[in-house]
Amino acid sequence: MIGINEIEAAAERIAGHVVRTPTVPSPGLSALLGVPVTAKLELLQRTGSFKARGATAKLLSLTEAERAAGVVAVSGGNHGIAVAVMAAALDVKATVVMPRTAPARSVEIAEEAGALVRLTDGMDSAFALVTRLREEGLTLVHPFDDPVVIAGQGTVGLEFDRDAGELTDVLVSIGGGGLIAGVAAALRARRPDLRVWGVETEGAEAMSRALAAGGPVPVSLSSVVTTLSAPAVSQVTYEHVSALVTEVLVVPDREAVEGSLALAEHAKVWTEPAAGCLLPAARRVLERVGDGARLGLVVCGGNSTTADMAAWADRFGLR
Repeated sequence: MIGINEIEAAAERIAGHVVRTPTVPSPGLSALLGVPVTAKLELLQRTGSFKARGATAKLLSLTEAERAAGVVAVSGGNHGIAVAVMAAALDVKATVVMPRTAPARSVEIAEEAGALVRLTDGMDSAFALVTRLREEGLTLVHPFDDPVVIAGQGTVGLEFDRDAGELTDVLVSIGGGGLIAGVAAALRARRPDLRVWGVETEGAEAMSRALAAGGPVPVSLSSVVTTLSAPAVSQVTYEHVSALVTEVLVVPDREAVEGSLALAEHAKVWTEPAAGCLLPAARRVLERVGDGARLGLVVCGGNSTTADMAAWADRFGLR
């Protein structure tokens, strides 16, 4: 298990390379949900999501030989952007492998940062290609199966603890589980009585399936929320969630997109559905815990384009 000492060390390592993002009370969301809501605005991070933290922590841990050989990352979007941009900033050559379903803008940003982008037909084939590239000498910057990366993501929770007032429940989105593993480790170390809730979308249910099975299992992916679409969680993220997280909630894609639209209207922030899913999940949490809740939302990213959102809104009849 990753401890608070590792997360604090990661915070010292990445300071100056990433943004200490705002933690703010949201009057709009508080009025909408009927309880006090505090938001950690990680969509204002470098590269538009929390992923810059873990990527930077890993890149700064490389040996000189590993830096010279270069790194490879596999991503549905945000991790690839983060590795590409932060590798360029640290003068490390990067290759990013993405499925063709990844947002076009994510591919463009990674290429503009100077990374070599390799596209595959799906996440399974993306991970297979990464395996071959590692055999050729590249160092993997895994999105969630790496204690250094998880500790980097945990700095979100470290800042949330220091900057937020009273909280009873914190909601965190789950793809492969790196963010919630790190955030839960940090927050539960500082606030043992806090409840942490994970949120997935239907068709990207790697963590909830793992919890049901007693360990990581491969899952079929069908969610439009590609940034949460991991083909399986890792053993280390599974262990953190099973030990530290109250429950993992699963919401439909439609509700995740609707949540992004509501966050734009009521919280005045432009999020991707990977963060939008927190809003319908928050309503379910309130049904469980009742009055007196004080919610925290980790708003993990905002890398959806207006065209993306318009297309999803049309698809789900939300206009």
